[in-house]
Amino acid sequence: MATALWIAHVQVTDAHAYGKYAALAGPAIAGHGGKFLARGGRYVQLEGNDRPRNVVARFPSVEAAVACYNSPEYQEALSHARGAAIRDLVVVEEAE
Repeated sequence: MATALWIAHVQVTDAHAYGKYAALAGPAIAGHGGKFLARGGRYVQLEGNDRPRNVVARFPSVEAAVACYNSPEYQEALSHARGAAIRDLVVVEEAE
């Protein structure tokens, strides 16, 4: 089974609330086998919408990433991000 990348592009609009999200999301992602490859940091926007926070995590599979997203732990974290950020999130299967 191929691994998958969880890729988020984020513009934080409420740093306090989003901080609560981040504190809960990290353990939820790790608990589902996710490992952060990039979390913020330096980037160059070449095309599309510029979102200053970019996050990439690797999961064992697309199914594991989707299960993480739908889990009660991640949904609790996500409740703090709603209204605190403009986000795009996609899960992409890695090429073998």
